[in-house]
Amino acid sequence: MITDDLQAYVDAWNEHDIDKIMSFMSKDCVFETGGGAEVYGTRHSGFEAVKARFISVLETMPDVSFNQAKHFVQADRGCSEWIFTATKPDGTKIELEGCDIFTFHKGKIKVKSSFMKHRH
Repeated sequence: MITDDLQAYVDAWNEHDIDKIMSFMSKDCVFETGGGAEVYGTRHSGFEAVKARFISVLETMPDVSFNQAKHFVQADRGCSEWIFTATKPDGTKIELEGCDIFTFHKGKIKVKSSFMKHRH
């Protein structure tokens, strides 16, 4: 993976193209959400579980986008910083900074661990 790949991944999210999004993920991928009851957030393990969670995000917040993305890749690790914007089902607008920390394996995203700031 290189930074151009991470930008293409963000672009796939902004296009709301689940097949393109999932083309970057390994078959044994893991997604750790930015929040949850556990120290790592909520963990979704396996291609189908991760895909289902991503579909849920796209359906729940159909205007979701990741803006002003910046990327870093070093060996089998990477990071994407972005500004997340979306509208919750109740109409509340969301705008916050966040990042994804990635672990790569054989040219695919094996682990995507998300971190998001929360506004008060």
